[in-house]
Amino acid sequence: MTPAIEIEGLKKKYWKGKVVTTEALKGVSLSIPKGEFFALLGPNGAGKTSLISILAGLGTKTEGTVVVNGVSIDKDPDTAKSFIGLVPQEFNFSIFEKVLDIVIDQAGYYGITKAEAMPYAKEILTALGLWEKRNDQAQTLSGGMKRRLMIARALIHKPEILLLDEPTAGVDVELRRSMWEFLKDLNEKGTTILLTTHYLEEAEQLCRRVAIINHGEIIEEGSVKELLGKLHITTVLLDTVESLTEAIMQLLRGEPLVREDENTLKLTLGPGGTMNEAFRKLSSVGVHVTNVRSMGSRLEEVFIQLIEKKDAKDATA
Repeated sequence: MTPAIEIEGLKKKYWKGKVVTTEALKGVSLSIPKGEFFALLGPNGAGKTSLISILAGLGTKTEGTVVVNGVSIDKDPDTAKSFIGLVPQEFNFSIFEKVLDIVIDQAGYYGITKAEAMPYAKEILTALGLWEKRNDQAQTLSGGMKRRLMIARALIHKPEILLLDEPTAGVDVELRRSMWEFLKDLNEKGTTILLTTHYLEEAEQLCRRVAIINHGEIIEEGSVKELLGKLHITTVLLDTVESLTEAIMQLLRGEPLVREDENTLKLTLGPGGTMNEAFRKLSSVGVHVTNVRSMGSRLEEVFIQLIEKKDAKDATA
C-alpha cells in the first residue's frame, strides 16, 4: 500500500544572504503508513514545525523528496495539499469572524459550496462542542475552544491526513482528554494523523509509532512499545508515613532517593536495581512506604535519555 507520507533525505536550511544561519532539517527520512497515528517528538528548535510546514506546503525545502498519498509535492503541489488538513501552533483566523463562517470559508478554498459544507460543518462542530457557539465571534471563545475551532477548520474538506502541531498546548487536562477521544475516533475511521506534542503522555496514549527528532535529525523511531523497551531507568514516587527530616535524609545519603516534599521520595533505579533494596534501607532507618506512584510518562523518560545521549555525543564530536 502506498504510504500516506513518504519523506526521503529532507533538508531545510535558513539563510541570511549567502550564509546558512540555521540547518533546521538534516536529511530526515520517514515513512508513515495510511491509517497511522504517528507522533513526532522533540525539544523546541528540533525541526518539528519546519517539517510540518513543508508537508503542508507552507514552507520550502532545501533538498529531499516529499510524497503525499503517492503525489510529489514538487510535481503536483495542489493535489498533495488537498490530502492534508493542518492545525498549526498559532491561532491564524480572524478573531472578529463568527465560528461557523471560519469553517465554511475554509471549505470554499477547496471548491466546496456553503450548501455542501454545512452538514459536515454542523457534524464536526457538534462533535467538538462548538455548535452552540457557531454564531459567536471567535474572540469570545476560550483558548481551548479556539484550539478545537482550528481542528474543525482543518477537517472541513475531509482530508485523508491531519497534521497537528502542538494541538493541545495551553488546554486544561479535562478538555485535552476530550480532544484525545475525538482524535482517536477520527483515526479509527481511517484518517492518518501526524502529531507533534510536548505532552509525552499524549503521544503514549494516542500513538502507535513515534519518531524523536533533535537538532534536525531523527535519532530514534519505532513503536511506543519498542521505545519503552529501551528504558533502562525507572523513576517512581514513594509516599511515606514518617516526615522526611534532614536527619533521615543524612542516613539515606548514597541511596538513589531524593526528597520531593515532607512525605514524598523520588526513587531512581538503574539496570538491575530493585525497589525491594530501597524499601529495606528505608525500613532500617524507620521510614515506612504507604504508596508507590508512577512519575509522569515512561515515554518521557526514554525521550530525555535519548536527547541527553545525543547531545553528549554531539558535544564530544
